[in-house]
Amino acid sequence: MEYVNPLGEEKISKLLVKYSVPAIVGMMVNSLYNIVDRIFIGNSSDLGKFGLAGITIGFPIMIIMLSIGILFGVGGATLFSLKLGEGRIEEADHALGNAFSLMVIAAIIFMIAGQIFLKPLLVLFGASEIVLPYSVEYMRVIFFGSVFQILGIGMNNFIRADGNPKIAMLTMFLGAGLNTVLDPLFIFVFKMGMAGAAYATILSQFISASWVVMYFIKSKSKHKLQFKYMKLKPDIVAKITSLGIPGFALQLANSFLNAILNKNLFVYGGDIAVSGMGIINSLQTIFLMPIVGIKQGVQPIISFNYGARKFSRVKEAAKLSVLIATIIVVIGYIITRLFPEQIVSIFNRDSELVKFGSYGLMAWLLFLPVVGFQIIASNYFQAIGKSRAAMFLTLTRQVIFLIPALIIFPKFWGINGLLHAAPFADFFSALITGIWFYSGIKNLEKDSIVE
Repeated sequence: MEYVNPLGEEKISKLLVKYSVPAIVGMMVNSLYNIVDRIFIGNSSDLGKFGLAGITIGFPIMIIMLSIGILFGVGGATLFSLKLGEGRIEEADHALGNAFSLMVIAAIIFMIAGQIFLKPLLVLFGASEIVLPYSVEYMRVIFFGSVFQILGIGMNNFIRADGNPKIAMLTMFLGAGLNTVLDPLFIFVFKMGMAGAAYATILSQFISASWVVMYFIKSKSKHKLQFKYMKLKPDIVAKITSLGIPGFALQLANSFLNAILNKNLFVYGGDIAVSGMGIINSLQTIFLMPIVGIKQGVQPIISFNYGARKFSRVKEAAKLSVLIATIIVVIGYIITRLFPEQIVSIFNRDSELVKFGSYGLMAWLLFLPVVGFQIIASNYFQAIGKSRAAMFLTLTRQVIFLIPALIIFPKFWGINGLLHAAPFADFFSALITGIWFYSGIKNLEKDSIVE
């Protein structure tokens, strides 16, 4: 009996729940790595607000690490899903093997470069003399775990595309759960400071990465990691890279803007502003990780059905995911309006930090309700293989609008201008994405014929 892939037949709402809920939970859990580190560091009497600033300065580098996992993980999994939809099984297996090889090679290069240029990088990203030792102690260890983080993040996309989103979720639970246990142990019991938080993170990521790799070696997976498919093929590498570039570019731009943001925060608000933005970034991550989960969950649904030319299902999946994403960010928005001080106090109770953090939180997330739509709608073009459109729309929010605003606004309005750069970028990027998305959905069948 011929196998019928449920992605092409099962009810869209049921598929979205099946694929997105585990991805949402998984992304929320995965985001706990950095957030839990910040909570425990912020509440440590030895580290406190300077430790918070130290991890915030290193955050742009950690985003670059994440971007590599997305480049080859999302790019490879998108190609994998498209080829499965077209019935080209061996080409799908080549996408899996090549993506794995690319992740390992890139991670090793990143780790070596990071160890060599660590201090200059941290100074470039805004570390003051007081904060630099905290950042160095933390990031020196984090770089050693590059391979584990990149493999864990990247290969999880393939587990979902292989039809096992629950296993992808459990992988993230395993790593982040272990990190949550090890953090207080290493920081408070063993008094290992910033390095302790970093060791807890990379040990957890090692366990998570091992679990992911074993999934594709053992019998649970429908598609296996095989050496014959790991040999890099230029055409496969090029396609994986082109499909992964939108997500990669978004994260790379995110790293760049965080570096600009940290330097300007220090200029206009000092180390306390850097610490405060570290808290705001953590909270923004909590609110947006469910959207990233929906994006990851809907990607194989859209990709498969587009490859199978089932356009009504493509439209239904896109519209439903936009609706759910918008509901989630609106709930997050309401929470920030009602309880800003209480939320910030979870990380640190310093009165000056709480005052700046709560005001900054409300300003930075002023247009949060439109961000869910912008992320899902721009990703829609990536899922159907239109990587150039996806890259442009993805970059509108993080590069085209936000980075110039971060540079220009504070020159006129100081720290207040800096904090309102984000809502400016959120609004105008959502407006442009909305126009593009409406046209793309309306002309879906016609555009596919042109291809």
